[in-house]
Amino acid sequence: MTPRAKWTRDDLLVALNLYHKLAFGQMHARQPVIVEVAKKMGRSANSLAMKLCNFASLDPALKIRGIKGLRGASAKDKDVWQEFSSDMANMAPASEQALRKLYHVADEFEIDVIPKVGIIVRKDRTILETDKLVTVKTRRGQDFFREAVLNNFDGRCGISQLAIRELLIASHILPWASHPAERLNVRNGLCLSRIHDAAFDQGLIAFDDSLNLILSKRLRAQLPHPMIVETFERHEGKPIILPEEATVPDTSFFAIHRKSIFKDAA
Repeated sequence: MTPRAKWTRDDLLVALNLYHKLAFGQMHARQPVIVEVAKKMGRSANSLAMKLCNFASLDPALKIRGIKGLRGASAKDKDVWQEFSSDMANMAPASEQALRKLYHVADEFEIDVIPKVGIIVRKDRTILETDKLVTVKTRRGQDFFREAVLNNFDGRCGISQLAIRELLIASHILPWASHPAERLNVRNGLCLSRIHDAAFDQGLIAFDDSLNLILSKRLRAQLPHPMIVETFERHEGKPIILPEEATVPDTSFFAIHRKSIFKDAA
């Protein structure tokens, strides 16, 4: 019998990357992403799925929901999980880089983890001159956050349910620049269409503690413009739409956004 290949650090980083981009209910051997990545790793889909479920046993968020995962987490699994959890600013970009390395993805390409499809590598992002000033670690962190947030919302805008991935933004509730500790926190993320993201970022819309949409007086002053009615007013007072297994955004972050960014003035 051929001995099972040991899990390298890069293997575990790839597994953790997928863990943060898939819902617990998707961690099985028939899941398209798991099937494809396992093949790329030279492992069985069952082996990779079991590794994700091992990580699930270490996840305090799942324990609160009464989900135990599998009990087979090794000492190495536990060490890498703890390192990832305590140093996400460095470990999340490292996991993104490990996934890109597995797929031999060059800097000018993007790699998307799409649960219902698999792994998509595409060259549709133009590297701007200003992007050259951004470090590789920062770009990888941004990539990780985008994929984790979009998948947390099942690839749909939390307001309009638009499901065209190229038109979706992983929006930070607390801004990237002023809240570095929350930059890669999925609970600080919203999946929004580009127009809803722009409105949220500019303080034209907000969400209350029940996650219901609030319109600013400035935006309401534009009524009954058809675009404002269709894009914003029809969703006013309705909650963010989240999949059943989604990680819910932190309501305390919305409170800070309302206080510091929301423009509830004429």
